[in-house]
Amino acid sequence: MVARRKVAVVGVALSDCGRVDDATPYALHAQAARRALADSGLDRSLVDGFASAGLGTLAPVEVAEYLGLRPTWVDSTSVGGATWEVMAAHAADAIAAGHARVVLLAYGSTARADVRAGRRTGTLSFGTRGPLQFEVPYGHTLIAKYAMAARRHMIEYGTTIEQLAEVAVQARANAALNPEAMFRTPVTVDEVLVGPMIADPFTKLHCCVRSDGGAAVLLAAEEYVRDCRTSPVWVLGSGEHVSHAAMSEWPDFTVSPAAVSGRLAFERAGVRPDEMDFAEIYDAFTYMTLVTLEDLGFCGKGEGGAFAEKGRLRVEGGELPVNTDGGGLSAQHPGMRGLFLLVEAVRQLRGEGGERQVRRRGDGSLPRLGVASGTGGWFCSSGTVVLGV
Repeated sequence: MVARRKVAVVGVALSDCGRVDDATPYALHAQAARRALADSGLDRSLVDGFASAGLGTLAPVEVAEYLGLRPTWVDSTSVGGATWEVMAAHAADAIAAGHARVVLLAYGSTARADVRAGRRTGTLSFGTRGPLQFEVPYGHTLIAKYAMAARRHMIEYGTTIEQLAEVAVQARANAALNPEAMFRTPVTVDEVLVGPMIADPFTKLHCCVRSDGGAAVLLAAEEYVRDCRTSPVWVLGSGEHVSHAAMSEWPDFTVSPAAVSGRLAFERAGVRPDEMDFAEIYDAFTYMTLVTLEDLGFCGKGEGGAFAEKGRLRVEGGELPVNTDGGGLSAQHPGMRGLFLLVEAVRQLRGEGGERQVRRRGDGSLPRLGVASGTGGWFCSSGTVVLGV
């Protein structure tokens, strides 16, 4: 046994994202991994831990071999979009306990290119056997499940469709500041409302984009930080929670598992939600942002709509900038976006946001604390990580 060590994120990167028609998922993994290693300045030989997951059949043993890695610690946790925050927590625990020294988290997906080419590479249904066999025959898809939950919140708390639309509008405003975002043209609430109906109450712009892309994050034990070319971003606390799979087992459509993962993460970090300078929140749909803000403690239950409509989510002038890169609603969403939340959070804490750089209210200094919270399935799982400098 060894004394528990502090753990820092020392390298982050994205692969080419958006419209990538000439790459495989393996190639996107590799591109992001190479860039993250270069960002850190560490040698690949130090990487003894590896974690990956993805749509289809990409197993971490295969991806590790493709990357030329022979890890002694590996993780293939798969809980949907929350996977990467959960994996980051597992990796941090492994490093802190001395089971690994440097862990690489990597993801790559050609979700958009596969659709355009007519390729079937995976499913977002979590399977059609077991309890879900009683929902699938009725066309109860992922989008419909989120739509049902949003409608429940509207009925229960008076949340309006205009308030949900504001989430999309402000995400696009942030994306306009990000040269890597897939969609940057500003939109209005009216434009969101008149779009094609996808699943009531969601029109097209209430739903995330579909893109290609990859990301990588490198975590290291504190003794390697001095060898890095970047400033460390410390993992302060994390939490994870799995709630349900079948909709019939979800006790309350207006409460997400972030209510548990967020509480655990903040308690373990020893900080409060109101100390966060920004939040990166999984936003496959506008309702995800709204209810996760509530469950992380940034506002009371049922108050998410009023919180969002005041412009608080914007990088420019917002009280709590959310999804500073434009999020899944505007920047990129290649199937499972949780790792992208961590990349953006680290970039913000290192002061690398460019035009979208968050500044602390009052003194205009760089942010010191941020939170990334991923959601999987239809609010089936949640992972939350608190980061700081």
